[in-house]
Amino acid sequence: MNFLDNIKKRFGDGNYDGDEFGGAGGHDGSGLPDGNPGNFMFATGIECSYPTIKNGTVRRDQLRECGHYDRYKEDLGLVKEMGLNVLRYGLPYYSMHKGPGQFDWEFADLAMAEIKQLGITPILDLMHFGVPDWIGDFQNPELPVHFSDFCAAVAERYPWVRYYTPVNEIYVTARISGKDGVWNEQLKTDRGFVTALKHCVAASIMGNQQIAKRRNDCVIVQSESAEYIHELCATPSAATQLDNELRFLSLDLLYANPPSTTVGMYMMDNGLTREEYNWFMAGKPPGYQIMGNDYYGRNERIKLPDGRVETSMDVLGWYEITRDYYERYHMPVMHTETNVFEADQAPIWLYKQWVSIMRMRRDGVPVLGFTWYSLIDQIDWDSQLGELNNHVNECGLFDLDRKPRPVAEAYKSLLKEFGQITIVPYGEILEVTDRPARLKVSV
Repeated sequence: MNFLDNIKKRFGDGNYDGDEFGGAGGHDGSGLPDGNPGNFMFATGIECSYPTIKNGTVRRDQLRECGHYDRYKEDLGLVKEMGLNVLRYGLPYYSMHKGPGQFDWEFADLAMAEIKQLGITPILDLMHFGVPDWIGDFQNPELPVHFSDFCAAVAERYPWVRYYTPVNEIYVTARISGKDGVWNEQLKTDRGFVTALKHCVAASIMGNQQIAKRRNDCVIVQSESAEYIHELCATPSAATQLDNELRFLSLDLLYANPPSTTVGMYMMDNGLTREEYNWFMAGKPPGYQIMGNDYYGRNERIKLPDGRVETSMDVLGWYEITRDYYERYHMPVMHTETNVFEADQAPIWLYKQWVSIMRMRRDGVPVLGFTWYSLIDQIDWDSQLGELNNHVNECGLFDLDRKPRPVAEAYKSLLKEFGQITIVPYGEILEVTDRPARLKVSV
C-alpha cells in the first residue's frame, strides 16, 4: 500500500476537513463584491467635467448635460444595481465655491446623503477640469489657497468620506488649458502649460494637507492620464522625446520625484523658480497615496514622418504604459478610467483591460482597483468638449435613458467571477485600520 492509499483509507478521497479555509475547497474569489474592506475595488464613475470654452463664455457641465442633477437618485441606484460598492464621484467645484468662505451645499448634500444611505464608498473628486468664475482659470496663483479652503470645507462637512481625488488628471488639465488652447485660459504656450501644471499640483498638495488634517487616515487616489507617443522616424524628434517625458511631470512634482535634466530646464525656462522646485521636492503629500492611471486607446498616438499624429488604440496598452509609471514611482496602482466610444466594442475593451490588470497583479505589482468610466454616456468628448455638438459618446454602462449597454452585462460577468478577490493575495490577513498614516513606505 502506497502513501496515497494510506491517506485515502484514513481521510477519504479529497474534500478533506479544513480545505474550505483556503485549501482546495476554499473560496476562489468569485461572487459579487460583498463590501469586505480588503477586497479589490471594482468601481465606476459619473462624468463630471466642467471646463469653460469659447473664451470663458460657455461652461460645459457634464453633470447637467447628461441629466445627473435631475436623476442623481436613479444614477446612484444603478451603481448598486450593478453590484458595485465604489464610485468615483465629482462634486461641482465651480458652482459650489461661491467666493472666499462661501459655499453652496444644496445639491452636494442631497447626493452625498444618497451615497451614504446606499452604502456606496465614494472616491470624492474635488476639481475636474475647471474652477469657479471668480477664480478665473489655472493661471491664477491664488488657486492653491482658494482650493485648499474648499477641500477643508468638504472634509468637515462629510467626515465619513475617506477616499479623495483632489485634482483630477493634472497633466491633462494643464495641457488642454495651457498648451492646446481648448479649455479655460485657452493658451497655446509652454509657459501657460507649466504655470497651469504647477498651480494644479500645488492645489492638490495643499488640498490633500487640509483633508489629512481633518481625516488623518485619508486615502488619496491620484487619477492621472497614462500616455505615450510613438514616432515613426529613424531619428525621433526632440519634441516627441520631451512630450514623452512631460507626461510624468505632474506626478514627479506631486510625489517629489526629481524629473530629468531636460524637463528641469524646460520647467525653469517656462517660469518654475528654484524655490518652487525645492518646495515640490520636499516630500509626498500626507495620507495613503494610490497612483491612479487612466487609460484609453486614444491615449496612445503615432506620429508619422510627415508630422501627422494618428490615434493608435492600444499598441502598448494599459499594462506596458502603467508599468512605466509603476517602475518610476513604486506606488500602489488603480486603473481609474477607461472606455471606448463604440458601444459594440466596449465589452472586448473591458476584457482586455481586465487581462492587463490580472497580468500586472501576477507580476507582483499591487493593483488595488478598476474603474469603467463612466456609469452613463457622455457628450462631446470626441472633441474634448471643445465643440458644442451635443454628440452622444456611447461609452457608459448605461445610455442617457439609463438603459444598459452591452458593457454593463460584461462588467457584471466580471464581477460575478472576480468580485471578491482581495486587494493583494491573501489580503484578508491584513488588518484594515483607521489609524493615522505615519510611516513613509515603499512598495
